[in-house]
Amino acid sequence: MPILPRERPEPSPSEPHKARRMAESFGVDAQHYDQARPGYPDALVARIVAGSPGPDVLDVGCGTGIAARQFQAAGCAVLGVEPDARMADVARSRGLRVEVSAFESWQPAGRTFDAVIAAQSWHWVDPVAGAVKAARVLRPRGRLAIFGHVYEPPIEVAEPFAAAYRRAAPDSPLNGQPARRPLDLYQAMYAKLADKVRETEQFTDFDQWRFDWEQSYTRDQWLDLLPTTGGLTQLRPDQLAEVLGAVGAAIDSLGGSFTMNYTTLAATAVRTGTS
Repeated sequence: MPILPRERPEPSPSEPHKARRMAESFGVDAQHYDQARPGYPDALVARIVAGSPGPDVLDVGCGTGIAARQFQAAGCAVLGVEPDARMADVARSRGLRVEVSAFESWQPAGRTFDAVIAAQSWHWVDPVAGAVKAARVLRPRGRLAIFGHVYEPPIEVAEPFAAAYRRAAPDSPLNGQPARRPLDLYQAMYAKLADKVRETEQFTDFDQWRFDWEQSYTRDQWLDLLPTTGGLTQLRPDQLAEVLGAVGAAIDSLGGSFTMNYTTLAATAVRTGTS
């Protein structure tokens, strides 16, 4: 679909970290965001934990703590860094330690970590400054893991969504994209993120991981999630109603539910050094 939650930039595809209006729109209804968004594959969490030298995790752009809680459940001690105080408040209410700051300007005060993770948030971070900061706060052999979802609804849902979005928001920079985008475009995006990390010359063992999974959604469940996604968070109520109406009708035509094909992609690297 043309809009990926926290995965599509606003004015400039080459510099999404500067699209602050969209980046800061997810906290409009942070509680709803936390309830509607999917988590991450357990296998991904387990692989990051197993590939890190210890349990201390820094979650960059932790949002409401969806990924952080999974790492806590896996036995990790997690600190979140989140620029939106509204999102941070929800994360704290769920038992996460959070410091409100953009990652680039966040002050670690000498603290270091065994893993730095970014769950659908790294594209909001300056790719150069972020990579340097990650190297600074990771312990030797610590792991950087940047990951996020690619949403692939059936074409019977994706096409009505794309058409309704074009009608409702004709001036949006997110228009002009096909209803569904090839997976290799997202894999290339993660490869570019890894290239910026590689430029620091402080990482090794670069790898890309892929996890395929499915989740079924009823009409109401999907219409509950859609307003938390990038682009829709900025629509007026009448624009949002037009999009949701079209998508709801499409799901009704499929019998009231559908199966979403998810691919979770990760770019990972290990901090150089032995001590």
